[in-house]
Amino acid sequence: MPSMSAEELFLPSTPGKFKDKSHRHFHRCSSSTSTFFLWALFLLALTAAYLTFQPSATNYFTTAPHWETHLRSSAHIHRPNGFSVLVTGAAGFVGSHVSLALKKRGDGVVGLDNFNHYYDPALKSARKHLLSSHHIFIVDGDINNAKLLAKLFDIAKFTHVMHLAAQAGVRYAMENPHSYIHSNIAGLVTLLEASKSANPQPSVVWASSSSVYGLNEKAPFSESDRTDKPASLYAATKKAGEEITHTYNHIYGLSITGLRFFTVYGPWGRPDMAYFSFTRNILQGKPITVYRGKNHADLARDFTYIDDVVKGCIGSLDTAKKSTGSGGKKRGPAQFRIFNLGNTSPVTVPMMVGILEKHLKIKAKKNVLDMPGNGDVPFTHANISYAHNEFGYNPTTDLQTGLKKFVKWYLSYYGYNHANSGN
Repeated sequence: MPSMSAEELFLPSTPGKFKDKSHRHFHRCSSSTSTFFLWALFLLALTAAYLTFQPSATNYFTTAPHWETHLRSSAHIHRPNGFSVLVTGAAGFVGSHVSLALKKRGDGVVGLDNFNHYYDPALKSARKHLLSSHHIFIVDGDINNAKLLAKLFDIAKFTHVMHLAAQAGVRYAMENPHSYIHSNIAGLVTLLEASKSANPQPSVVWASSSSVYGLNEKAPFSESDRTDKPASLYAATKKAGEEITHTYNHIYGLSITGLRFFTVYGPWGRPDMAYFSFTRNILQGKPITVYRGKNHADLARDFTYIDDVVKGCIGSLDTAKKSTGSGGKKRGPAQFRIFNLGNTSPVTVPMMVGILEKHLKIKAKKNVLDMPGNGDVPFTHANISYAHNEFGYNPTTDLQTGLKKFVKWYLSYYGYNHANSGN
């Protein structure tokens, strides 16, 4: 916050309505020292609240040796016509897989992640270690830190941004709604501000969600369907993100592609997802809760294996056109797209549990309950024809195969035994 003199602190907030009555004001203030003191405390409290809200400066500016050298090296492109990509949420599930795929084909990759505690940060640290072994540098920082983002863009000159950082989860929004506003809306705006001000402007691909379809009953879900009935705060923030990105595309010429993910699963996944927590509880002999919809109908999800989603992310980057702005000013219309990335083959939750039982060779203890009003929807089903036509998106992994790979990873990563099988 800019420093202000003592006089400026007490200037009226409405321009053009101030008349100099300094002697009379001074007399009033001096006659009431307690009032002055209370106002001073109020202003100090406001300042403290403002400073508390701002993301703290990253340690890399002051403590990490040679961090700029590491960043430049990680962003360096190793293939003809390759990209230099900033991946936000790089220590997350999808972010880590996309980062590895980009690096392996010769693109420059720099990660950004705040390593929050929404789920076990040890898993995020393990992903970071995996990425580091492939020479991918991850900055520990918040996407709301505008100074940090400006520094990253200044050093690396990114051609693309893969924005995957977000507060995930439908049910957690009922416990901590503000975290969704902070990450999914404020964080998105901060990133878009940095992107539109960068020179050159990068092309932006970002993660929306199939949750935006909300209470839509038409199946399969198509990008042209209405998305104005979100069933959760998480869905509402993703819907808001789609409108916000359209605004930045329209005003500043940012090339923007939104990706609506459909229940992504696989190795290195998120522990809060049902397939992950079911696996843990089944191995530990604990009961799992299986919800059902109206009239006892089974819930169904368009489970999409991580490798297929990564192909969709890469295809979106490869077909993203350049932004048309420069220095925050638009020179012409820019590309704006939204794609479904699903598997097109919904599977009921009880069927998914049956596949896990088969691969784990353990029968699950199930508690079957009616679905509570927590923002979940009864089914999801993706129409992927748009992505298929634009860049050949074609998911190839069915749930049987994908869960087999996940279980193999889970048992290896957690070193399962009967006494201690989970995280």
